[in-house]
Amino acid sequence: MLSVNNLTKKFGSDFTAVDNVSFTLESGKIAGFVGENGAGKTTTIKMMTGVLSPSSGSVLINGFDMAMDPIAAKKSIAYVPDNPDMFLKLRGIEFLSLMADIYGVGKEQRKARIDSLSVRFGIKDALGTRMSDYSHGMRQKLMIVSALIHEPPVWILDEPMTGLDPASAYELKQMMKEHAAAGNSVFFSTHVLEVAEELCDMILFIRKGKLVFSGSLEELKALYPTRTLEEIFLEMNGTKNA
Repeated sequence: MLSVNNLTKKFGSDFTAVDNVSFTLESGKIAGFVGENGAGKTTTIKMMTGVLSPSSGSVLINGFDMAMDPIAAKKSIAYVPDNPDMFLKLRGIEFLSLMADIYGVGKEQRKARIDSLSVRFGIKDALGTRMSDYSHGMRQKLMIVSALIHEPPVWILDEPMTGLDPASAYELKQMMKEHAAAGNSVFFSTHVLEVAEELCDMILFIRKGKLVFSGSLEELKALYPTRTLEEIFLEMNGTKNA
């Protein structure tokens, strides 16, 4: 389970990037975090994962408080950031081994998981290559594999489909469904309501740092019964008149 309570992030004295965001994602559910560029999605996710400290509020991951017990909380999540360009001097297998070491994954377990995940994402043959030689999409796939290597119960993914080819995007969506079906939680940000429509039990819409909607897609459509998903997105962002 994932619980976010009154989460706020201020930069300086006059800019509030995230303003009093609260929601709960139950086990077995998938939530899509929707909003335009600059709405506060990545800042919220960085606070949820402990990358940024909130100005106020709290995050509970699988019962662990991110501020009070950060190690236990972080062990309970898979975090895929919005930028896969890191550790580029390492070979793919070296990066995965580093992540397995950090999370205490044994040698036999890590080999099985690396083999399985790298085959599913079509990168097994590239693991001996330096990450600097990977395309953006290949780096994104490796970030996803590295995040899942310790099999955590809560996935937090920031624009995970960006750069993925159609086959890998389909595979990730299937894995998200499988993970939730096994009683776990998935939280991911996206610009595309169609992706949220396909996957999500819950939609969270953020605008200028404020959570303006939290509920099911059916509830969202009921608020705009004559609108397409694209029109709903534009109207909730204040870029289209109702």
